[in-house]
Amino acid sequence: MWVGGVRVILQDEEGRILMVRQHHEERDFWLVPGGGIEDGENSIEAAIREVKEETGLDIEVTGVAWHIEEVSPERGQRFVNYMIGRITGGELALGKDPELPEDRQVLREAKFLSREEISALPDVYPKFFNEEIWGILKEGQNGMTYYKLRYSE
Repeated sequence: MWVGGVRVILQDEEGRILMVRQHHEERDFWLVPGGGIEDGENSIEAAIREVKEETGLDIEVTGVAWHIEEVSPERGQRFVNYMIGRITGGELALGKDPELPEDRQVLREAKFLSREEISALPDVYPKFFNEEIWGILKEGQNGMTYYKLRYSE
């Protein structure tokens, strides 16, 4: 059975990308906001809801950067749609995961970062993010889908 998720790439007026720092399994890593697709939702609805929950921002989805799949014995069958979005309202603030109790929240920080700042981060997910996303955004390829497979190691 496939489990689906979404992540959303959002830029501010200066062209920086919104990243969130999460804490899992005794380590921190950075990624764009997002999460799981709930029953009855499509990817776009999940993207809008997840960004609001994690950052307080209202968005619209304008395209798809990647569709990434993983099939592994440890994690099962998973996919994540990396959407491109545009901020339409709200105020940036660190949100919460409503499925987790207060003492087990994983969100630690949310801020806009430049390409150079993202390059300096110790752990960014997925690893290819900073190398590929700027070209997609620069070339205005919103709406094009890039399909990637992630193989278990």
